Amino acid sequence: MTGWSLAALYWGYTGLTGGRFNVVVGLLQFVTDVAVYSLITHLYRNFALRHRWTELEINPLLRRLAPTVLVLGVVYVGVTAAKIFLFRLWFSVGPLQSFSQFIQLNGETLFIAGIRLMSIWLLAYHLYHYAQRELRSTQENARLEIMTRDARLHNLSAQLNPHLLFNSLNTIKSLVISEPETARRAIDLLSDLLRTGLYRGDEVLVSVKDELGLVTDYLELEKLRFDERLTYHVELDERLASVKILRLSIQTLVENALKHGISNRKVGGLVCIRIDKEEDDFIRIVVQNPGSIDLRIPVTGLGLANLAERLKLTFGEKAGLQITNEPEGIVSASVRIPIG
Repeated sequence: MTGWSLAALYWGYTGLTGGRFNVVVGLLQFVTDVAVYSLITHLYRNFALRHRWTELEINPLLRRLAPTVLVLGVVYVGVTAAKIFLFRLWFSVGPLQSFSQFIQLNGETLFIAGIRLMSIWLLAYHLYHYAQRELRSTQENARLEIMTRDARLHNLSAQLNPHLLFNSLNTIKSLVISEPETARRAIDLLSDLLRTGLYRGDEVLVSVKDELGLVTDYLELEKLRFDERLTYHVELDERLASVKILRLSIQTLVENALKHGISNRKVGGLVCIRIDKEEDDFIRIVVQNPGSIDLRIPVTGLGLANLAERLKLTFGEKAGLQITNEPEGIVSASVRIPIG
């Protein structure tokens, strides 16, 4: 409305300086200009928001705006011509002529003016929304970087806390003489985990293959501690190996399965990791372990809460984290992420 008010003031000023200015007609022109043109652009605004044009990238938006400018230009001609003609008729301003004659004489000028004005308004409107979207994106990216660093720190804390490190080193020590090959493998695994945690912490997305490489190294190292109490199985649709997912997403689910499932059972159990594709171009990651969970208690753990927040920041409402109790005493934690 502010823009149209300024434009109407400018038109009134040009009329005032052009001679034969009628104050009553000028005021009516100002009020009707602001009201009518604001209504037109307000209707377009509602249409654009309803069809999410403000969320489009530049190229698809321009393809829609080109015909939109023409339509709004035609609307501008019809409204403006009718308004000016009625004012001339009511106040006997200007030469007496029919509406068709008025259109023939002024239609082209009005159409050019309408195209110019509507183009300026549309450009300003969508540039404003584009700037707001970029600002939100910058803020969300900043938050995501912070959350990713937090996830890396949590991952290091969970994997390399003094208790785990002490147990791992003791396991390696006990194997040095009796099973030197196994001890060397344990050292390699611990080294890989340290290297991954310290030098790949800035990555937000990694391939499924890389994430599973980290997870299997972690599970193999943990198996040295749990021994026969821990078994694991991985099912992967090989077509999904290169799909990008959140770094440490599977790792977080596996850590949760070991902490709340395997470690609480004397007989241990099986950790099953399944990664497949859903029909609507989503990848589904499921980690299952023996146990049960009280679904009435909200998830408050740092790892899962962190993962849920990072999913929301990266993929919006399209992604999600869900934990359920399955038959036969199985807890299932699943992450659903859009592909592409």
